[in-house]
Amino acid sequence: MKFFIPLIAFVALIGLMLFGLNNDPKLIPSPFIGQSAPQFELPRLYKPEQTISVDDMKGKVWILNLWASWCVSCRAEHAVLTRLINKEKIPTVGLNYKDYGTEDYGDDAVQWLSSLGNPYYAVAVDTKGMAGIDWGVVGVPETFLMDKKGIVRYKFTGPVYQKAVDETLIPLIKKLREEEG
Repeated sequence: MKFFIPLIAFVALIGLMLFGLNNDPKLIPSPFIGQSAPQFELPRLYKPEQTISVDDMKGKVWILNLWASWCVSCRAEHAVLTRLINKEKIPTVGLNYKDYGTEDYGDDAVQWLSSLGNPYYAVAVDTKGMAGIDWGVVGVPETFLMDKKGIVRYKFTGPVYQKAVDETLIPLIKKLREEEG
């Protein structure tokens, strides 16, 4: 029997390795899929006296994109995300995650969007990162797709790339718009 224990351990290790090789590292599961989007009410980047919240987006199929000016991957995804937003006319809230600036309020984010363009419906400022924590963010960028009822339907971890937009996001956006009127 003691000769079979190493064999069983070896087979189990091979099984785990094969399982890992067959999984997409971009598909980090989110406990929020199928659940109501976590609430936030944050100041808007260009109008800090006004806020944006999840409730403001109810009745729309919409995207939440978490990004930061210090994030190299966010810069890489920005053009792809901008094309998606413009092509599908999908309201997108940019959640600016832990950007500071000279006055501790979004200066770096404003410069970044001035340079690259601002495709967002609104930009929420999360300087302390608390909303990001509530959304279970493991790092930026992360992108979530919500239905009209405010239910999280999809999460994309890492920079959105064109193949994912074409094969996953656009078909899902269209499906959600059709299903819900």
